[in-house]
Amino acid sequence: MKKRYLLPVLLLSSICSLFIGVSEVTLSGLLRMDGGQWQILFTSRLPRLMSILIAGIGMSVCGLIMQQLTRNRFVSPTTAGTLDSARLGILVSMILFTSAGPIEKIFVAFLFALAGTFIFMMLLERIKFKDPIFIPLVGLMFGSIISSITTFFAYRYDLIQNMSAWLQGNFALMIKGQYELLYISIPVLILAYVFANRFTVAGMGEEFAVNLGLKYKQVVNIGLVIVALVTSVVVLTVGMIPFLGLIIPNIVSIYKGDNLRKNLPYTALLGALFVLLCDIIGRVIIYPYEIAIGLTVGVIGSAIFLYMLLRRHKYGF
Repeated sequence: MKKRYLLPVLLLSSICSLFIGVSEVTLSGLLRMDGGQWQILFTSRLPRLMSILIAGIGMSVCGLIMQQLTRNRFVSPTTAGTLDSARLGILVSMILFTSAGPIEKIFVAFLFALAGTFIFMMLLERIKFKDPIFIPLVGLMFGSIISSITTFFAYRYDLIQNMSAWLQGNFALMIKGQYELLYISIPVLILAYVFANRFTVAGMGEEFAVNLGLKYKQVVNIGLVIVALVTSVVVLTVGMIPFLGLIIPNIVSIYKGDNLRKNLPYTALLGALFVLLCDIIGRVIIYPYEIAIGLTVGVIGSAIFLYMLLRRHKYGF
């Protein structure tokens, strides 16, 4: 796995994505300055592409950080209750703050996602398993409880249809003016790169990190804040994209080892490419209709996850 291969494939896939859709956008049409096609390109296709790339990078890097901090290859926002907690936060903002804007909703979702992730980390400190596979199972059960609470109150306040918009990710509605909140993720992800070496040391254990002079709790809290904020932005803007933060970091670690700073660029590129390819598949498989990205990534991601579970001893998981 090399960047000189990932970058050209990502670039080629991005170009292809711009020309796939029900409304016709062709290279010849753009060259002859067709106003309608240029409008579609800037209003719909480019915003969709940017949201795909940012969401893919963000969720993949979040998974990498969580796996490093928990020292478990099967932990991610999907298997730690972070996504479910963010969705509960969105529901609370819809119930209590009916006139809240997107920034306010992101803040509430961020607080709930952060709280849910902290609770999961507290569970890890109290529960010790010899087999690492039990840790994400605890996270899945925790996330199911949060999801059940969300569903109950959504039915109670007749918001179940509104909440279903966040149940599965969907890039079909990503147009100009609807995706810009994702840009909040960019400086946060840059911060993750700055702290990458410290996350790597923290992932070696509290005692080891403290002996090296690292402020362990502070670094872990910074990592969890990054994960919660990026997850909240993606869930509110795009929706839930399952398994992405779980499988991409594992694929990268198989080829590149466990150095977080070294793996971050590969994780970002592969995550963006994976989501982009899944989106293209979803758009062409039942053309002119399309399959939501949450379903496409969920099916492919779950298959890869099951394969990793069955072969985890081979890869040292």
